Amino acid sequence: MIVRIFQVVTRPGKEEAFSKFFHDTAIPLMKRTKGLVHVIPGAPLADTPREFSFVMVWEDIEALKAFVGDDITSPHVDPMEAELVESRSIKHYQFVETEVLL
Repeated sequence: MIVRIFQVVTRPGKEEAFSKFFHDTAIPLMKRTKGLVHVIPGAPLADTPREFSFVMVWEDIEALKAFVGDDITSPHVDPMEAELVESRSIKHYQFVETEVLL
């Protein structure tokens, strides 16, 4: 399995609009995506009000590629979020099997 950590920093003043997109569009989309074993959405804390994230566990690299394309380093960008986001970062890791998976 593959762990994908996707982080977003919104443009200044776009926090509320991105939060609405995050909760109403992005989270439901990710929850119904084929090949995604688990998704943990992260909303901002008070001291980092522009930062959002997703921690995702994918079945395998092929499932991830089916969602984002062959270049897994590129973000999947919904047109509704494009104007709201200042920057994105993506990291990938091999999942380490443990007894705990929420």
